[in-house]
Amino acid sequence: MSTTPTPGADPCAEPARSGLGIDALRRGVLDNLVCLQARTPGIATPQDWYMALAYSVRDRMLARWAATIQTYAARDLRVACYLSAEFLIGPQLGNNLINLGIEDNARAAMRALGQDLDELLALEEEPGLGNGGLGRLAACYLDSLATLEIPSVGYGIRYEFGIFNQVIRDGWQVEVTDLWLQNGNPWEIVRPNVNYYVSFGGRTEMWHDEQGRLRVRWLPARMVKGVACDTPMPGFRVNTCNTLRLWKSEAIESFDLQDFNAGDYYQAVQEKVISETLSKVLYPNDEPEAGKRLRLAQQYFFVSCSLQDMLRLLDLKGEPIARFADMFTAQLNDTHPAIAVAELMRLLVDERLLPWDEAWDITRRTLAYTNHTLLPEALETWGLPLFSRLLPRPLEIIYEINRRFIDEVRQTFPGDEARVARMSIIDEAGEKKVRMANLSTVGCHAVNGVAALHSTLLTQTVLRDFAQMWPERFHNVTNGVTPRRFMLLGNPGLARLLDETVGEGWVTDLTRLRKLEAHLDDPAFLEQWRAVKRANKAVLAERIRHVTNVIVDPDTLFDIQVKRIHEYKRQHLNALYIITLYQRLRRNLEQGSVPRCFIFGGKAAPGYTMAKLMIRLITGIAEVVNNDPVTEGRLKVVFYPDFNVKNAQCIYPAADLSEQISTAGKEASGTGNMKFMMNGALTIGTLDGANVEIREEVGDENFFLFGLTAEQVERVKREGYRPAHYVEGNAELREVLDLIAGGHFSRGDSQVFRPLVENLLHADPFLVLADYADYVACQARVSEAWTDAARWTRMSILNTARSGKFSSDRAIGEYCERIWNIDPVSIGLDRESAE
Repeated sequence: MSTTPTPGADPCAEPARSGLGIDALRRGVLDNLVCLQARTPGIATPQDWYMALAYSVRDRMLARWAATIQTYAARDLRVACYLSAEFLIGPQLGNNLINLGIEDNARAAMRALGQDLDELLALEEEPGLGNGGLGRLAACYLDSLATLEIPSVGYGIRYEFGIFNQVIRDGWQVEVTDLWLQNGNPWEIVRPNVNYYVSFGGRTEMWHDEQGRLRVRWLPARMVKGVACDTPMPGFRVNTCNTLRLWKSEAIESFDLQDFNAGDYYQAVQEKVISETLSKVLYPNDEPEAGKRLRLAQQYFFVSCSLQDMLRLLDLKGEPIARFADMFTAQLNDTHPAIAVAELMRLLVDERLLPWDEAWDITRRTLAYTNHTLLPEALETWGLPLFSRLLPRPLEIIYEINRRFIDEVRQTFPGDEARVARMSIIDEAGEKKVRMANLSTVGCHAVNGVAALHSTLLTQTVLRDFAQMWPERFHNVTNGVTPRRFMLLGNPGLARLLDETVGEGWVTDLTRLRKLEAHLDDPAFLEQWRAVKRANKAVLAERIRHVTNVIVDPDTLFDIQVKRIHEYKRQHLNALYIITLYQRLRRNLEQGSVPRCFIFGGKAAPGYTMAKLMIRLITGIAEVVNNDPVTEGRLKVVFYPDFNVKNAQCIYPAADLSEQISTAGKEASGTGNMKFMMNGALTIGTLDGANVEIREEVGDENFFLFGLTAEQVERVKREGYRPAHYVEGNAELREVLDLIAGGHFSRGDSQVFRPLVENLLHADPFLVLADYADYVACQARVSEAWTDAARWTRMSILNTARSGKFSSDRAIGEYCERIWNIDPVSIGLDRESAE
């Protein structure tokens, strides 16, 4: 609109659509307010202003996006395709302003329009595209891929509704529909012309073609269309702008006119309703059969669309199918995309008519697999009846893959039928199942764990047989997180101090933070560091007051545990300690403790009764503790509802102590531990996941370690763990459990927490009671360290200074070097293309 100069306008002024200056941004926002929001400034709502600004920022990304796509299309290069069922990307406006380097200009432009940038940022909805750490990791990796200028694309599902929004009612978690798209999504560009058909159900038939080749035809019961919805993913201060391509399901025929005319109105739209269900909601409860069917269908849907898209791009470049693995590498983010092994084989053998061996070579060279868990229940399996009904042709291909693989195992380990049974892709014991981790390992050229300990345990436990057969296939790539969102955007006070102290280069080279160590004995710098932390705590305290009506003191120790609620993450161990501390304070206010505020956050899966009971215990403790005048000023407990990326950005910077207390050997890596560390929190934790490497980096003396090791956990279980033994020998622990069981934290109802207490006393699968005493003793060391402000501040600085290893930039660099064999490609952007 305003790209044509108005009379009297400065001919040298930046274009309103692409200029990065204050005036160009201001004009761009006004243009989009009128032309896209159909509003004038006098009647525009804050949401209108947010949308106008978001579209204006997107405008400035589009030239970079187009240049990136054109460069990739013109070059002979390899593209990394990251396949993930989740991408927890978080709000985009602030992140995109940071990456484009125009946050200050945007703030000034909106001020000139009478708007406050922070208020507009607060309006943005959290995209409901992920659930937890796995999805957030995928988002961090997209940020680093673009920042490091790596040719790449993310592939996933465009969920209409997220997992759920969490509210706390009467102490219990209540799930509320996540309507994240209700106001529109300014970052998304729908590509109706980029669509693919995906088959489900039906049957297969064999025949011989004109050349005498045996062919298989899949005659599906129904087909669904997947439509591409693209989101630009810009890198930090580079021209690279990669793509997150999410698939939206649509009916091939939205409306059956014949049924409608016959009076069957329901049947007329049924196909549309069924088809669109695939991308309706993120991860349904997978206990009922219908839920399992939908989840498997979702996985196949996005994988098939993604692989078909890669084949289309190969064709557009005029490359032969034999070069597919040279042009693309596809990383499977856990087993959710594992069906890619069978689907790529189907596309190559059935559609492209390649011989099996050639197709298998391409498939293996293309695919790589990241394992994220050692928990047996989290290693996906699918019952054969369900798989056969939903995906008959992929199942036939899996059978053939398994037949050939089993022959190879028998040749390598003759006579070892027990090993054959363990390694088979088909689990023959009981209800026959497809083992997706086994399929991934067999069909990929590389398998990696996500922390040093996890990768070691992976080769010693769940994938031991495969590691013995193919040791060269196994790697470790310790997870990382992006410092752009979790430091630069989330902690601007710290970012400014780091810029002044070590220079701005730390944002893309986190190892430069080591220079902070030269300032450890500078009292003025220590005071600046404390002031930044105190300001962040004040911000969080105000948010807590606003959201929960609990008033907390920013000068107390902020002890924070925010993550998915799960027994292995042991939020209930933390809760037992809080009750212990509460009882001690009631007896003797001077018993060595320091004033603390315990802050929890996280969602429990809707069907996970024990996890939801753990939330109820925490809120019950808060109800008692926060209303007891005896502990006023000494102890507060807060459950912050609806923990997500948006809320996390004010929680991580405010933490003094990070709780990473999972049972050793159960947490694959963790990434929250890294975000806390980068923001100067000290860690109390077990030797689990990336805690091991965090402790190595920061030094033993700057990490509060407790608990059994992974080896000790296994030994205790082998020898016959008896949790009641630990209660019998610990009067404080017995008192704590009696208080819970007696209804002290459930308004006198002794039945509420009975399942939780019974579980701890008679099963305790994650050894909460075994680690209790050591955890309590470790917390005493935390209190002692807190009393020495200078010592604590130096420890905090060292955590940030030594966090460089945990940047997602480092992790992506290792994937490129060890697994993907991809080099960076710089994107040129001339003035003409920018305008």
